[in-house]
Amino acid sequence: MMSDLIREIDVMDNNEALQVLSLQLASYRIEADVIGFNDLPPLKDTFSSLRKSGQTFCGFFVEGVLAGCSAYSRENNIVHVCRMMVHPDFFRQGIADSLLTYIEEQESDGHQFMVTAVINNLPAVRLYEKHGYKQGDKWEIIPGMIMAKYVRTVFPKGG
Repeated sequence: MMSDLIREIDVMDNNEALQVLSLQLASYRIEADVIGFNDLPPLKDTFSSLRKSGQTFCGFFVEGVLAGCSAYSRENNIVHVCRMMVHPDFFRQGIADSLLTYIEEQESDGHQFMVTAVINNLPAVRLYEKHGYKQGDKWEIIPGMIMAKYVRTVFPKGG
């Protein structure tokens, strides 16, 4: 029996990019419903925009099926978690938690991890707070919809 697996995804590969886009649509449609905003940028992504993002994509596979995906970028010692998505069929199974842990382990020499989330997306906010992220700046993107930056600062070992 195949076990769960987290690995990097190559979005230059058409099949892998298609899997990411399919998962992204399924996941972000649910988020759009939850937050009451259907014009989320991830719902407009294409093969080209994924490939031009410059992000590192990681997938969580269950029995060979892409159940969750995250993407991040790094600038010096700052790691930006850019995407976090789980297919609705796999909600509440700890997949986003595992993906965030994976990113933090892959980039363990990073000094700061940052992510943005709509503050009324409670599952996302709870995930980041569980990992030690603190709410930072907030801004309104449309009337009634507040985004916030969540930051986790890691002090270098021995420093």
